[in-house]
Amino acid sequence: MYLTADLRAEGATVALTRTSNTGVGPCVTERAAIGNQVHANAAISIHADGGPPGGRGFAILEPVAEGRNDAIVGPSGILGADLRSAFLSGTGEPLSSYDGTDGIQPRDDLAGINLSTVPKVFIECANMRNATDAALVTSLRWQASAARAIAAGLTAFLTRSG
Repeated sequence: MYLTADLRAEGATVALTRTSNTGVGPCVTERAAIGNQVHANAAISIHADGGPPGGRGFAILEPVAEGRNDAIVGPSGILGADLRSAFLSGTGEPLSSYDGTDGIQPRDDLAGINLSTVPKVFIECANMRNATDAALVTSLRWQASAARAIAAGLTAFLTRSG
């Protein structure tokens, strides 16, 4: 919700697949369809993963060409790089020590990016099985910092491509 407020304050139109942390969101096919239907300039799925307890950090999950999403692979890579840079500097969260290379993990098994027709990435903001990361993501202050960082990454991408 912090990110939504930050983006709307900057004049962005925001479409959400979830408006609260209760229950579960729509099916992944519907989540991808929402971004496609509104012709989003960019889409981000925000998560925290469950890596090994000794692992820390965040990773950006990016699409690989799967036919339908071929056109978004390049722009998604730019979005991912902008998001990685902004999140690293804006939160101090380290790059993942267990997922991806230099904070980037190409994935061919995620419907949310395979079905997207708009630039799309996932961000795994932290590792919930790591005590240090779990303490951070439950902090309202850190959540606000993460929101500002994600907004900065989106802004960098949108002003570059817009």
